[in-house]
Amino acid sequence: MNQASPVAAAAQARTPVKITQVECIPLNVPFRTPFKIASGAARESVETLIVRLHTDLGVTGIGETQAWRRQGSAETLTNLVCTITDHFAPRLIGRSPFDVAAVLHELNEAMYNSFYAQAPIGDAMYDLMGKILGVPVYQLLGGKCRDRVRVAAVLAMKGTTGSLIESAQGFVERGFRHLVLKIGNDPAMDLRNAEALRREFADKIVLRVDANACMDYDSALALLTRLEPFDIETAEQPLPIWDIDGMAALARAVRMPIMADESVSTDHSLLEIIRRRAASSFQSKVAKNGGIHYMRRLWHLAAAAGLGINPGNHPSTSVATASVAHLCAAWPTPVMAGVFAVGVSGALAEDIVLDPITPVDGEVPIPDGPGLGVTIDERALARLRAAL
Repeated sequence: MNQASPVAAAAQARTPVKITQVECIPLNVPFRTPFKIASGAARESVETLIVRLHTDLGVTGIGETQAWRRQGSAETLTNLVCTITDHFAPRLIGRSPFDVAAVLHELNEAMYNSFYAQAPIGDAMYDLMGKILGVPVYQLLGGKCRDRVRVAAVLAMKGTTGSLIESAQGFVERGFRHLVLKIGNDPAMDLRNAEALRREFADKIVLRVDANACMDYDSALALLTRLEPFDIETAEQPLPIWDIDGMAALARAVRMPIMADESVSTDHSLLEIIRRRAASSFQSKVAKNGGIHYMRRLWHLAAAAGLGINPGNHPSTSVATASVAHLCAAWPTPVMAGVFAVGVSGALAEDIVLDPITPVDGEVPIPDGPGLGVTIDERALARLRAAL
């Protein structure tokens, strides 16, 4: 184990509670039906990692991340477990869960930009703090500003416009008003889908499109221009993560607002989006951006620059869903209807907590229990555990 820094040593001396064990629980959580985004093949399941931090008080905290491979992420469950077990755990044992800023700074110095691995650690520390103090995480972030938060539904690529409309109808009947249409693989079908959605639901829905960074500039300009008559709220990440200049040019060339997602991992990358005026909003995700601690920093940066904040997630269980819900609860100004609850909105076939978070009329209620406010279902963990 590395020798503790003076700050770490001082923290250990003053705290009555210490982390004693770091437990990694890899899972394969199945989708209800194969889930296809604009990039890559359809997925049968999402590779999920739950991290459980044990303490000498007998209280445990939980956090979630995913091995969601796409442009900007090449994570696997094996490398996430290796990073946490071999590099993070020695730096966590003996530390206080209340020293989340110091601990995450040290982890980032040990493994720079390792946000997919840091996310469940930081969120588990917040969960521990809330449980030890007997308060919800939102109280640790400044207090509750809202009781529920509106979310958007993702329309995974279905292959036919008819099946897409059927999927959208199911969401609308459940009270969802914001729908995200995946685009970028077949421009002709993208146009048919957008036209059909607008014709079927008129102004009952807010329609967003998302290309998952899979288009080039000319193709994106042509498609977005033709989509403008269908009243698109925003176009999410039309271009590759490296093409910030292209995003900025596209933002000037089309009438619909541009949102950044895959291009934003660190605060430095968000600053580039802001500096070049490459988007008017951005989407954060628990795994991609490192959990509550780092996401909150991004939100403050975006708010200061006048960017819209879209709370997102990879398809997640109620654990990561709760993480974003608490951040939303403590945020005093409006946020966009994000896709942070896509997993619990019907994409995943099952959850891993005893009382899953369920959107009601298109809104996610904020958990009020101590910590993240969700309790692990041990039988579900055993059933879904992945062999590495």
